[in-house]
Amino acid sequence: MQNTVTPTHCPYCALQCGMNLTPAADGTVEVSERTDFPVNRGALCGKGRTAPAVLSSRVRLTSPLVRSEKGTLVPATWDEALDRIAGGLGRTRAEHGPDAVGVFGGGGLTNEKAYTLGKFARVVLGTSQIDYNGRFCMSSAAAAGMKAFGLDRGLPFPLEDIPRTGCVILVGSNLAETMPPSLRFFTELKENGGTLIVVDPRRTRTAEQADLHLAPRPGTDLALALGLLHLVVAEGRVDEEYVAGRTAGWEDARAAAMAHWPEYVERITGVPVPQLREAVRLFCEPEHAMVLTARGPEQQSKGTDTVGAWINLCLATGRAGRPLSGYGCLTGQGNGQGGREHGQKADQLPGYRKLDDPAARRHVAEVWGVDPDSLPGPGRSAYELLDALGTDIRSLLLMGSNPVVSAPRAAHVEARLKSLDFLAVCDVVLSETAALADVVLPVTQWAEETGTTTSLEGRVLLRRRAITPPDGVRSDLEVLRELADRLGVEKGFPTDPEEVFEELRRASAGGPADYSGITYRRLAEENGVFWPCPQLPPQEAEKAHPGTPRLFLDRFATPDGRARFVPVSHRPTAEEPDAEYPVLLTTGRVVAQYQSGAQTRRVDELNAAAPGPFVELHPRLAARLGAAEGDPVAVVSRRGRAVAPARITTAIRPDTVFMPFHWPGEGRANTLTNPALDPTSRMPEFKVCAVRLEPVSAPGKNS
Repeated sequence: MQNTVTPTHCPYCALQCGMNLTPAADGTVEVSERTDFPVNRGALCGKGRTAPAVLSSRVRLTSPLVRSEKGTLVPATWDEALDRIAGGLGRTRAEHGPDAVGVFGGGGLTNEKAYTLGKFARVVLGTSQIDYNGRFCMSSAAAAGMKAFGLDRGLPFPLEDIPRTGCVILVGSNLAETMPPSLRFFTELKENGGTLIVVDPRRTRTAEQADLHLAPRPGTDLALALGLLHLVVAEGRVDEEYVAGRTAGWEDARAAAMAHWPEYVERITGVPVPQLREAVRLFCEPEHAMVLTARGPEQQSKGTDTVGAWINLCLATGRAGRPLSGYGCLTGQGNGQGGREHGQKADQLPGYRKLDDPAARRHVAEVWGVDPDSLPGPGRSAYELLDALGTDIRSLLLMGSNPVVSAPRAAHVEARLKSLDFLAVCDVVLSETAALADVVLPVTQWAEETGTTTSLEGRVLLRRRAITPPDGVRSDLEVLRELADRLGVEKGFPTDPEEVFEELRRASAGGPADYSGITYRRLAEENGVFWPCPQLPPQEAEKAHPGTPRLFLDRFATPDGRARFVPVSHRPTAEEPDAEYPVLLTTGRVVAQYQSGAQTRRVDELNAAAPGPFVELHPRLAARLGAAEGDPVAVVSRRGRAVAPARITTAIRPDTVFMPFHWPGEGRANTLTNPALDPTSRMPEFKVCAVRLEPVSAPGKNS
């Protein structure tokens, strides 16, 4: 192993922080600062610093596993494991049709792997049943962005613009814990005289940094945004010239907002009218301002409308498509953006093309060398796909996801996975989902492979291979090539990531997410390239498109170039509290763990900082329950029961409890969550459901 320094990127969140990796003589890998990358300038959170720990053979898989006759997982050869997968998927397809085979991907897969997985599902298996866990990330923001702007990219501007704006409203994001290196942009914002407004039912570490903290009742972010827009109109703060010149649909959106007067919104949200007025003043007085949303407002059964209301606030005040202003979404997963742009999502083809668009089908089919009519149509969204397991879908190929922990109504999803005729999982570790599989394949991870990801800024980045994977481990691209060959498709599945990316460039050319002007060489030389980045015509071949760091400055991506107001109105959550379930549950992350915890729960340092689940509740609620700090508390919803120690704090509303969702077992928060779906984005309502609390010593006693 050579003692060389490899510049690359963190495997976790969508910041994709830059880091350097150096193999050490003892076989470990050292992380050091990479100050040239502008997003983190060398800073890393604990997850990034300890990421190499998961490379250890002590915690990761190094051999294929197959289910034995005794029901246990035992080591096997690669040929045996691949033959079993091809046999299982092939039998299901032959006996029940192609749509009886499902594919479930992940927001951590590189663009090359996401692209190939989508191609494999549609060309080799012929199934429409493919989606990915990124559906649970920012699908509501994506749907709202498409309606308003005609294009979905997490942030339409670089993070470096944030310190230079005048005010940021941060809705439902605790980035001090979920994306710690990004907090410096907001610190610099305040140092430059700007203000930060945080909207969150909890007084989080991020809310502690705010100039104004609005703590609405969970599930009422839509009413809050409408109330702010009402005040913008009532106080004469609408940018009439901008609205007339760059938007459409204002009158209907205005009428909807005017039905949400301040006192009415206070009754719904619990946010006092003076705070509403102060938020409008802080947002409207500077020349520039932004609204940034995250999972809080998005993971709701009305998430698309909720984000739409915040976009309407930006449009009415002239804050979108102007320098240092606009609406943006803080994507969560490492490649949540690229993962849906290139074919993992049930209704999309590479380049963010729509699967039901005949022109898109023709273009991609030509690149793939298949008949457009052979491509299946749109399939089920993520939760609907998981819910159909064992009935309509009889076999499943799963890559880079752990729905046993991460899916809503998780006990039900676990039961559906167990009911399958056949389950194959490709993963780095033996996750809770992999432990249920008939075949588990050990695949390479971030430091052992080269590939691209797309950050929350829309910046396409090159992750570089720094070390050789251990014997017995193969890449996902190799897996898909071997399975395609066994299932009768011998061409079209290269294993070299750069060769795959060259094909992805052609497939994306002319689409909304156009990567055709991006190459590995450019990514290495330029520290990433922002899409869209089309390939310039032959007469301009000596030049390269610079990429697009800032969208919409001249026009929006709609047919007439105007942004669209979408009229929306407040409505209750899918499950409001009642006498039997009188408390609201909301969920989220803690700084030392990531997503389902499949990797971070294997790192000693991170476990020492965050060893297990907890129930955060207000002292008044704890007193009614008779619970002291650290006492086990049962949280019960209509879907199940979870038990975890009490964490008592005034930082949360008295009508609300919070649980982190990183752990399996009896403290699994997603046992409780509601799979009610947003009608447009098909996002489940992770962020709010009705529960009751019970002391563990007296299970029948209600809070």
